[in-house]
Amino acid sequence: MTMQFISDLIDKKIDEDPNFIRFTFYELRVKENLSEADTDTLLSLAAQRLENNRYLIYKTGDTYTLNGEQKKVESNELLIAIK
Repeated sequence: MTMQFISDLIDKKIDEDPNFIRFTFYELRVKENLSEADTDTLLSLAAQRLENNRYLIYKTGDTYTLNGEQKKVESNELLIAIK
């Protein structure tokens, strides 16, 4: 895993929906075949970059409000970022 891979993945997520970004266990660990350590590193760096771009960051188990509804970050969701 390289910094370019991380940057490209975040950019792809932002392009898909600049207001709501979700990283799931399946996407990172299964689809991208990342180790647990690589997943943790990616999530840490993604959270830092997204926070610097004024996103609110939520991790598994956190609650957040979206469109007036209170929701909880599910166990299969590793990180959610909301603009």
